[in-house]
Amino acid sequence: MNNIHLTLFNTTLGRCGIAWGESGILAVSFPEDSDDRTRERLRRRAVDAEEAGEAPPHVASVIAAIRALMDGRSEDLHEAELDMSGLAEFDRQLYRLSRQISPGKTRTYGDLARDLGDVALSQQVGQSLERNPFPIIVPCHRVVGADGRMTGFSAPGGVETKRQLLKIEGAIEPDLLDLMGTA
Repeated sequence: MNNIHLTLFNTTLGRCGIAWGESGILAVSFPEDSDDRTRERLRRRAVDAEEAGEAPPHVASVIAAIRALMDGRSEDLHEAELDMSGLAEFDRQLYRLSRQISPGKTRTYGDLARDLGDVALSQQVGQSLERNPFPIIVPCHRVVGADGRMTGFSAPGGVETKRQLLKIEGAIEPDLLDLMGTA
């Protein structure tokens, strides 16, 4: 019997996905252009995941928190248990450090590199966050370039998705188009 599962769920940004096993969450996916592509992204880490009809309570609470965060409510995802088996030690250290960035706050790649021992690791930080299998839970969208510049973001929608999440969390101000949409 397979103990690795996945499920898709709706959010204000679109249909996301999550995969989990006995040791915790294996992967999270932003909305892709189809449900099949979302499943494919999840199965990069959760290779044999079977689709679950209903998530167990500990996963359902993470799904609820992701939905709330995308709806603009501050949510703490620190309690979500992640299965980081098979990840490089650098990635695990960086993901733990990144999880300490609260909603509404940002840090730079250089900040995180310094915290890991050397600002020269900034490029490695960016590459690791690009591979992040736990977006939202490991909030790579809260990591920005020097001087707050929006830089690469590997999720569907790229930098615009990053900007939208940071606006939802209050880390950056809405722009004119956002304000016009609320009038």
